[in-house]
Amino acid sequence: MTITNDIKYVGVNDHEVDLFEGQYIVPNGMAYNSYVIMDEKIAVMDTVDERFAGEWLANIKNVLGDKTPDYLIIQHMEPDHSANIKAFLEVYPEAAVVGNAKTFTMMDQFYKVDESVNRLTVTDKETLSLGAHTLTFVFAPMVHWPEVMVTYDSTDKVLFSADGFGKFGALDVEEDWDCEARRYYFGIVGKYGLQVQKLLKVAATLDIQTICPLHGPILKEDLGHYIEKYDIWSSYRPENKGVFIAYASVYGHTKAAAELLAAKLEEKGCEKVAIADLAREDMAECVEDAFRYDRLVLASVTYNGDIFPCMKTFIEGLVERNYQNRTVAFVENGTWGPMAKKVMSGMFEKSKNITFTEESVTVRSALNEDSEAAIERLAEELCR
Repeated sequence: MTITNDIKYVGVNDHEVDLFEGQYIVPNGMAYNSYVIMDEKIAVMDTVDERFAGEWLANIKNVLGDKTPDYLIIQHMEPDHSANIKAFLEVYPEAAVVGNAKTFTMMDQFYKVDESVNRLTVTDKETLSLGAHTLTFVFAPMVHWPEVMVTYDSTDKVLFSADGFGKFGALDVEEDWDCEARRYYFGIVGKYGLQVQKLLKVAATLDIQTICPLHGPILKEDLGHYIEKYDIWSSYRPENKGVFIAYASVYGHTKAAAELLAAKLEEKGCEKVAIADLAREDMAECVEDAFRYDRLVLASVTYNGDIFPCMKTFIEGLVERNYQNRTVAFVENGTWGPMAKKVMSGMFEKSKNITFTEESVTVRSALNEDSEAAIERLAEELCR
């Protein structure tokens, strides 16, 4: 794949992986992106997952022919991008590894790279000339690791964005960018909105015509769309108006309450209603939907004087990702001692800008006239 006249794609598609980072379902696989910049001096941008060393090195050889690279630039030290540093150096021992001080600390921790390897340590905003191309390294700590940096090529106006603007899915599969990029962002980067905002401010000063991430497609068209999405996500603003109902039910009565509420919301013309069974649906997609919409309903059975485990996991996933700027409502169920609302609301005590609805619903074992009336009132409040 040719990105520009001088920039070539040498990454790989992974259809063997079932869980990315050991937890995210990736039905359409993953792409591990790597690039070569051809100039008077040749730079390779990042490596790929260790399982694809042979394919990756063959891709590089196919681009370079008899030429040899001068630099291997490491923007991010997660092993899906750095695991083949030693394999690369075995083939190209004269190449210099380019990174920052934290890069090399992590490299030695992961791989025990020989001290004789040529290392070029760069600082924030430092430049590296390849000839016609000048690269500027912009540090992006905690987007989403402390050593992360992105690289701007001012000649071809390309931003190599590390994990930023990445998505789940291999490049040989057609799928919507927004959905899988959103799930990827909130699952992996979501906690670090402040740091992403800082990086976006730097990016706004650059003339960017192409974004080359480490996962997902190369972005060339309508860059404003992708940048706008990242601005919304990283500032924790709701992306769409709507209500997401997440429920945890044991014998079906809490589920019935959640489904009744969804039906009432739709009857009243609520913009969008989404509903999920936390015990059965992909937790990462549920987290994604909670951040996507401006209203959230949490419906849980009381369990051991607490809440059902999958509901606890879900709320913990929201809170640790700085869930904020939303309206939250509660539906609880308890046969003899309903505690779910108290527990769930307490989990948000340190969250910013969370508005709880005035109305909540308590189900005593199964729906009755009183709880159905409360659901009606809650639907009215949520739709106002």
